Amino acid sequence: MRWCDREPVISVGLLTAPRIASRELPDGTFEIDDVAIGIGFHWERRERQRFAGRLRVIRDGGNEVAINDIPLEKYLESVISSEMNANASEPLLKAHAVISRSWLLANIRKEEDARRIIRGTPRPYGQGAEIIRWYDREDHRLFDVCADDHCQRYQGLTRQTNPAAARAVAETRGEVLAYGGAICDTRFSKCCGGRTELFENCWEPVAHPYLTSVADNGGADGEPDFCDTADGEVLRQVLNSYDRETPDFYRWEVSYTPAELSELLRRKTGIDFGTVEALEAVERGPSGRVVRLRVAGSKRSAVIGKELEIRRALSDSHLYSSAFEASMENGRWVLRGRGWGHGVGLCQIGAAVMGAKGYDYRQILAHYFPNATLEKIYE
Repeated sequence: MRWCDREPVISVGLLTAPRIASRELPDGTFEIDDVAIGIGFHWERRERQRFAGRLRVIRDGGNEVAINDIPLEKYLESVISSEMNANASEPLLKAHAVISRSWLLANIRKEEDARRIIRGTPRPYGQGAEIIRWYDREDHRLFDVCADDHCQRYQGLTRQTNPAAARAVAETRGEVLAYGGAICDTRFSKCCGGRTELFENCWEPVAHPYLTSVADNGGADGEPDFCDTADGEVLRQVLNSYDRETPDFYRWEVSYTPAELSELLRRKTGIDFGTVEALEAVERGPSGRVVRLRVAGSKRSAVIGKELEIRRALSDSHLYSSAFEASMENGRWVLRGRGWGHGVGLCQIGAAVMGAKGYDYRQILAHYFPNATLEKIYE
C-alpha cells in the first residue's frame, strides 16, 4: 500500500479573530498572542505560542485566520508534545507519532476521495422525539486541520521541551497503521476506563475492524487495567499541567439537584424537559458508554445521542465520558462514571503504563489496533 511517496506539507488553522497579533522572531519562528486551547472544555484558556514553518494570515468575512504551513513530520513533533508531555517514554511517543500521522493522512485522503462524513440529522424535539448527532473532523475550508482538541492538539514549539519527541518522530518517519490497503483512521482518548469502545458507537455507523473493543489489560483474568493508575510519574507523561486539573479520570462522580439538572439540560439542548424523572440508557456500547440516552421529564422526553452529544448535554463543558450510571440519591441526581473521552482506539494513559511496563511501541499499537499492520509509506 502506498498513498504518498514523500512527506507532505500541511496547513494548520491556529486562530480566528477579528485581528491576529503576531510577530516574527530572529530565529525564523513566529509568535501569536491569545491562542485558545481546550475550546469548550473545562480547561479552556488562552496562551502566547511560538511556531516554526510559514505563517499566513487571510481574511474570512470579518475575521482574520492564522494558518501555519509546515512539513508533516515537524507538525508531529509538536502534536506528540502537545497531546502528551514531551518527557513521555520513548514507546509512548513513538506509538503516538504513528497514530497521529495515520489519523491525519487518512482524513486528508478521505477528503481527496470526496467521501464526506455522514452526520446525524436532528429530528424535531417533542414527546418521544430523538436527536442523534456525532461530531468529527468537519471539513475545514481554509486549512487541512485545526490546532485544538477538535482535531489534534498542536501548540507549536511551546511544549517541545525535550528532543526525545523529535527523535520519536524521526525514528518512525513515514510509518502508518494500515488495513485493507488503506491508512487507518486511528483514534485516541485520555482514558478508556477499562475497555475501549467501537468506532461506530461514537461516529458514523461504519465498523472498522482495527477499532474494536479491547480490554485494557494484559489479557489475564484479574489483571488490573493499564489505565487504572495513580503513578504520578506515568501520569505526567500523558497529562500536561492543565490536564492534571482533572484527577479522577479512571472513576469519577458528579451530582446535580433536580433544579440544576433541569436548567443544565434546558441551557445545553434548548429543551425544557421540566423536572427530570428518568435518565435511561437506551443503548450502550461494549465499554459501557451510553450511545443513546432517554431523558424523561415532566414536560417532555427525548432520546439524545451519540456519546459527545450526551456529554455536552450533561455538563457545563463536557462530561468526562458517557460511560456512567445515573441514579437519584438523597434528592440529587448522581452520575458515576469511568474513563475520560470517547474511548475509541489508543488509551493514552493505558499506553503510558504499557511503556512503563516494558512494552515497545509496536506492541502498544497491536494492543489498541488489532488487525492493523505497521507500514512505511515514505522515506
